[in-house]
Amino acid sequence: MNDKAIKNKHLLSIVELGGYPDFSKVYKQYGLETETTSSMRKAVKLLKKTSPDIIVAEFNYQSDFRDRTSNLETLLAVLQKKPQVKLIIFYEKEFSHQFERVTSRFDLPFTLPFPIDEPALSKMVQRCLAD
Repeated sequence: MNDKAIKNKHLLSIVELGGYPDFSKVYKQYGLETETTSSMRKAVKLLKKTSPDIIVAEFNYQSDFRDRTSNLETLLAVLQKKPQVKLIIFYEKEFSHQFERVTSRFDLPFTLPFPIDEPALSKMVQRCLAD
């Protein structure tokens, strides 16, 4: 094996609802290998096998969940065992109040409201890699 082999950084993008641009070019400009999944269930399954450096996920408020606020609680529970993983969350401003219920229980320093500002996302990815 080559002595100069460097572990590539990995980003997992969880796009459940979508409706926004594909930001893979932002991720690739930082040399991130990107994997995309369309459900939290698939993401959690992937996290049992791998540990990405960054995860990008959407906050999807679900009023019909009886024991949680959104799709994020399951992911956040898994990530408690992987504190090195940085998490970037996209959220709808109209659900800010519900999102605050999650951020009051979990430290989520990397959040962006829709519509996502690409330069702001780029800076956030850079910050995640620098941490």
